[in-house]
Amino acid sequence: MRYLIDTDWLIDYLKGKATAGQLLDQLVREGIAISLITYGEILEGIYYGREPKRQEQIFRAFLQATPILPLMESSMERFAHIRGGLRAQGQLIGDADILIAAIALDHDLTLVTQNVSHFRRIPNLTLYQQK
Repeated sequence: MRYLIDTDWLIDYLKGKATAGQLLDQLVREGIAISLITYGEILEGIYYGREPKRQEQIFRAFLQATPILPLMESSMERFAHIRGGLRAQGQLIGDADILIAAIALDHDLTLVTQNVSHFRRIPNLTLYQQK
């Protein structure tokens, strides 16, 4: 496994956006996963979205080949260090994003996100750069 897919790319995939489908098709060969945080964010969007049944079917099919990485004690320790460091610098971002980053760091994965401006603030986090 090499990549952790952030919520934003998965939202685009579920909406049928071609660029998201192409990117995920490309990266799946090298190994992708999502975080438990992304899992929850996506389910919220599905349950309160316009087409919950259709979206949930697409999501469940996606999950058949995609592991969900849990929060572990080590992830929470990383979260605490990252959040404290960002807060001290006046650069705090949302807790969900910090948790996603902590999971990526815990598993030594490259984060695939469109929200580069927030995640760039996190030390040692590798972000996917489209070729």
